[in-house]
Amino acid sequence: MYLEVKNLVKGYTNSTRVINNLSFSVERGQLISFVGESGSGKSTFLKCLAGLEKINSGHISLNGNMINGNGVFVKPQKRKIGYVFQDYPLFPHLNIKENILFNLDQKYIKNFTKIINLTNLEKLLERYPHEISGGEQQRACIARSILREPDLLLLDEPFSNLDANIKYSIRDEICKIIRESNITTILVTHDINDALNISDKILIFKAGIVQQFSSPETMYCEPANCYCAEVLGDINKFPIEDKVFYIRPEKIKLVDNSPNSMHVEKCFFQGKEYKLIGRFKDNIWSIISQKPVKINSEVYFDYSKKDLMFFDKNCSSFFTS
Repeated sequence: MYLEVKNLVKGYTNSTRVINNLSFSVERGQLISFVGESGSGKSTFLKCLAGLEKINSGHISLNGNMINGNGVFVKPQKRKIGYVFQDYPLFPHLNIKENILFNLDQKYIKNFTKIINLTNLEKLLERYPHEISGGEQQRACIARSILREPDLLLLDEPFSNLDANIKYSIRDEICKIIRESNITTILVTHDINDALNISDKILIFKAGIVQQFSSPETMYCEPANCYCAEVLGDINKFPIEDKVFYIRPEKIKLVDNSPNSMHVEKCFFQGKEYKLIGRFKDNIWSIISQKPVKINSEVYFDYSKKDLMFFDKNCSSFFTS
């Protein structure tokens, strides 16, 4: 494998582990999203990969070379890893061209025109960071990183500071740049849309432990546990006889008559559709509707058994701790 992480442990005290026995591998050119709640260890892991934090045990190998573990510690500047932060760390007193070329090894100059064209920065090179938009600054940071031909690119919440109206277009643009450059990339994000839309695989993290590592489709349709299911979107608790199942709101079909009904407490317009919030068997549910529904009315629904998800009975209580 191109990137291999095996049994990685990182803790700041003997009793507290931020990362606990993390193991996974990535093929060359893949884009992997790390998803998890705040404090779960995502950013700490990126720092371990980059060499900005030392690991307690385990090993990391990249492109056939051990970079950490078994007595080996490759310094950050020797790892060939690009790191893009969420707050666009550009030098304010340098223009965009000077920022991109800053401290660049001469052997990479040959790629400059290609990368500038790829990132669509040709007309911005003489401007200063304060003279361009957040999305343009982020493209400059990407250009600075990929110009150095990294073996691995790390993106730590790179879109979180962008305005909502441009975020997704900038995200898709940067993803296209990464794909065309064929750079293996790890993206830390709290936005599930990012993970689902642009990733080859998603890794869900909680309390330093990997919960699931799989494709977006598998992750959404076949979550490993309740936590993974809830992280990736709304999910309804569905008691049937003596078992508890779960089902996604979009898998529920509103009908004119059915033994199953939900009491509507709220109705939100979401652009193309309406989101209904209500109660079904003492559980808070959400259902998608194509038209508005009156508050305190009953809606009837049907579903397909194949869309039901079932987890171990201890799942919910375990993941609330």
